[in-house]
Amino acid sequence: MNPATIPLLAVDGGGTKCLAVFADAEGRMLASGRAGSCNYQGVGREAAARELTLAIREAKRQLGAGERDSSSASSLAVSPTEHTPAAEKDGLLRVACAVFGLAGLDTAYDRRIIEELVHEALDSTQVQADRVVVENDGVAALLGASGGDPGILIIAGTGSIVYGINAKGDSARAGGWGHRVGDEGSGYWIGKQAIRAALRGYDGRGAASPLTAKLLQHLKLRNEEELFNWAYSAAYSVDKTAELSRLVSEATQEGDAPARQILELAADELFLGAQAVMQKLGLSEDEAPFAVILQGGVLQHNPVVRSRLAERIVSFSQLARVDEAKREPIYGVIGQGRRLLGEEKEETEEFL
Repeated sequence: MNPATIPLLAVDGGGTKCLAVFADAEGRMLASGRAGSCNYQGVGREAAARELTLAIREAKRQLGAGERDSSSASSLAVSPTEHTPAAEKDGLLRVACAVFGLAGLDTAYDRRIIEELVHEALDSTQVQADRVVVENDGVAALLGASGGDPGILIIAGTGSIVYGINAKGDSARAGGWGHRVGDEGSGYWIGKQAIRAALRGYDGRGAASPLTAKLLQHLKLRNEEELFNWAYSAAYSVDKTAELSRLVSEATQEGDAPARQILELAADELFLGAQAVMQKLGLSEDEAPFAVILQGGVLQHNPVVRSRLAERIVSFSQLARVDEAKREPIYGVIGQGRRLLGEEKEETEEFL
């Protein structure tokens, strides 16, 4: 008996979550599964493989359970469940195309590791893909969102990166060098700046800020010295530090000037990446308008960063068309998959 066939498996795996979606040829979601971070650079190889497998397994379980009503098919908030024997009995599932947009794919070394993770996850979940495409999460999101047209994608979530493509098909990137040496303008970077601002204020090297009290309360610490100790303890993590960016936004809304300076500097750092990509690709020199797509939690939920970044981009190039729609990156990955399926169909028809 031939296994069931689904047109598309799309996976968006970032530094915060991993979302797997089965979709039809029109891009409509049939089932989805969510798990934690599958960026092996941040959580390690074993944890990344586990979360990637969990997300696909949950999507497959939901698909097998027949949960294809409009509410569940369009939901992006499906939580992973414990693996059960019933999930193993679902049998082999075949997909025409599997597209993975995964964070942490920056070098040839990364690609070897991540492609191994992908195939392990597919084997573990008994998903057979006729075609497997593995891209950096930003590349897949950009190609899907732009449809191959000229544009740049700016992602600022837990991490940050800028990708671009011009009319010739040339691509370029800026940033995305990880939390240790980069990710400027990201949630992690904003959280780290908040800690630095608190310690600078404690020293008298910077202005005192109500933001400090928010940080201490959130982390359940008594003073700045405990904050310093926390930053160098085992409790410190990228995700926990990125969570502090929310407190910076709250303090800014309450009129905290140092907090606002952090957010404005985050926007300026993101603009430098966007400017570099536009210059590399000559986008500001062409006569045709190009899309600027803003994605990631910082840009979707922080109006100070989003508006300042948009203003600087339009001021730099009036050809830029900033898209501030709150679209999840998974839609870009799905779009990339649909584009690949369309190309395969055209090649088949031409051959016939």
